[in-house]
Amino acid sequence: MFSTVGAGALEAEQWQERALCAQTDPEAFFPEKGGSTREAKRICMGCEVRDECLEYALANDERFGIWGGLSERERRRLKRGII
Repeated sequence: MFSTVGAGALEAEQWQERALCAQTDPEAFFPEKGGSTREAKRICMGCEVRDECLEYALANDERFGIWGGLSERERRRLKRGII
């Protein structure tokens, strides 16, 4: 028997396993302050699970890194309806 928590975790793992960033240096997605996000965003643009990634970041209030092709600042603006 599976709990809903277990099913949700399994679903999350499935999209994460298909993510292009899973095959890439994670440091590209967590640049130092003022560092370039260009490479991470380029990878995200070609990723089949970009939407799922962004939804995950928004739902879990991820505050660091590039998720779904957006920086933390861009995700904050998206939540406020600015972009």
